[in-house]
Amino acid sequence: MEHPEHSSAPLPSEAAPTALPAFDFEAGEVLLVDKPLTWSSFDVVRKVKNTLRIKKIGHAGTLDPLATGLLILCTGKKTKEIDQIQAQEKEYTGTFRLGQTTPSFDLETPVDQELPYEHLTEEQLRAALLPFIGLIEQTPPLFSAVKVNGERAYEVARRGGEAEIKSKQITIREFELTRIALPEVDFRVTCSKGTYIRSLARDFGAALGVGAHLTKLVRTRIGQYSLADALTMDAIQALRPPRPAGEAERPERPRRQRQPERRAGLDYFIATHATPTPPSGEEPQQAPGSTL
Repeated sequence: MEHPEHSSAPLPSEAAPTALPAFDFEAGEVLLVDKPLTWSSFDVVRKVKNTLRIKKIGHAGTLDPLATGLLILCTGKKTKEIDQIQAQEKEYTGTFRLGQTTPSFDLETPVDQELPYEHLTEEQLRAALLPFIGLIEQTPPLFSAVKVNGERAYEVARRGGEAEIKSKQITIREFELTRIALPEVDFRVTCSKGTYIRSLARDFGAALGVGAHLTKLVRTRIGQYSLADALTMDAIQALRPPRPAGEAERPERPRRQRQPERRAGLDYFIATHATPTPPSGEEPQQAPGSTL
C-alpha cells in the first residue's frame, strides 16, 4: 500500500518511537520527501537508502539543487510505478526576478544583463501570463541535462560553448501571479512533465521586454501527492531502524567527487546567495541539470 499519510509521522520528541508508522520498504512504499536546498535528488536517494537500509529505491522526477519541495521516492516493488508517477501533472510555486537575466536562467550564474522594469503595471504583468497557458513550445535551458551531440548541454555551457537545443511541446494548465513586489513576482504554475520553470522565467521576462530569471522554486504537488504530506530529512532520520545485533557498523563511504562543470553552479550560488548546512554534516552532491 501507498502511505502518503505517513509523511505526517511525529518526531521522537513528540511521541514514543513505537508511535512511528510501520513502513515496509522492501515490499514497496511511495515515500514523500521535502528535498532541502542545495541537495541533488541523488543526494536524497542516497541518504534515505543508507539511513533506512533500503536495498531498492529510486526517485520519480528530478529536482535541481536550487529547488526545494516534493521529491517522491519509490522502494521495492513500487519502483515499477516510477514512470507512471513521473508522467503526472506537477505544481510549482516560486519567484521571478524581473529586469535581470542570467545564462542559466536562475541563481547558478551571474547576472549578464539588466533592463528597466519600473514602468510595468499589474495589468501588463497579468496580461503577459495568457500566451503561456495551454499547449506551447518551450526550449530547454542550455544549462540542462539535455543531450547535444552525445554530451550534456550543461557541459557545453560551462565551457562557454554554444549548442542548438530543440524546442518541445509542453502543457501549462494554470499560470498565475500570487504576489507583485517589483522587481519580484511570485507565481504558481501547474504543468506537464518536461516543463522547465527556468525557461518559463526567461520567456515571461522576454515577453515583457525586461528579462527575468528564477530565484526560488518549490515543487508543491505531483498528481495527487502533496508537499504538505512530505517527510523532512530529520523525520526520515527518526525512522532509522536499529542495527541488527551482531552486525558491524558500516564504514563511511568516501564522498563522491563532483565533476567541475556540475559543481560550478552550486559553488557560485553558495558563495553569493546562501551557505546552507546539510543535516548530519554531510556535504550534498550536485546532480546534472533537470527538467523542472
